[in-house]
Amino acid sequence: MSATDATSTIWLRVRAPFAAFRPLAAGVFRGTTRTISHSAAYGLVLNFAAVDSRGDGARAVTAKRAGLPMLDLAIGDSAPEGKGVAAREVAVLYQQLHGYPVGNSSADLAEKTHGAKYHIAPARRELLIGLDVVIGARANDEDGARVLERVAKGLSGELECDRYGLPFVGDNNLMIDRVDVAGAPFSACWYTPVRPGDTAREGTVRLTSVIDRDDSARTAAGLFAPSERATVDVPPEAWVRAG
Repeated sequence: MSATDATSTIWLRVRAPFAAFRPLAAGVFRGTTRTISHSAAYGLVLNFAAVDSRGDGARAVTAKRAGLPMLDLAIGDSAPEGKGVAAREVAVLYQQLHGYPVGNSSADLAEKTHGAKYHIAPARRELLIGLDVVIGARANDEDGARVLERVAKGLSGELECDRYGLPFVGDNNLMIDRVDVAGAPFSACWYTPVRPGDTAREGTVRLTSVIDRDDSARTAAGLFAPSERATVDVPPEAWVRAG
């Protein structure tokens, strides 16, 4: 599918030296998917358009604002047309991770630290090096179309409204180097769903499309894998409803 097939579609190429897109998980290992998820891409698009997705702040968990438009998103790893993507390098960092104890867990350590943090354990974090992804965003209604119309203006600083934070790629310490906007697709290896009965596909990864922080059972995720060769033609099955 090309941009001319839809009335409201934009194409973004996002590059960053480091990125981390972490699945919902707990523990001392914090891995990353090997590309941006649809839910993270959705958040980026809203940020570029200066649309604050945060709901009521008086809660333990940041809620998503009601009434945000759903978008159809296509995700691809940028590559020269006809060629595949070089293996993405993954780095590993180690740090001391402070957690909040449940019940009386580690309570015997509190006195020894004289008021300092005491519930600390070594943590392992993965980082993607050299992120270069393509995001196609397609509106489903007038609200979505208005959001997409704001993206290019938001990136160029032409929107006269308050902004609530810098865009980042999975971690608020990981900033973006460059974003290119186009009216036609960039060449990429596009991620499409892995269906039951499919043969094994290299690069298969689980990507979230909808995040529900109040009820994780409502979070939507699926298995996806990139095409072997890059194209500017986006497979119809690459489009995923996200929001």
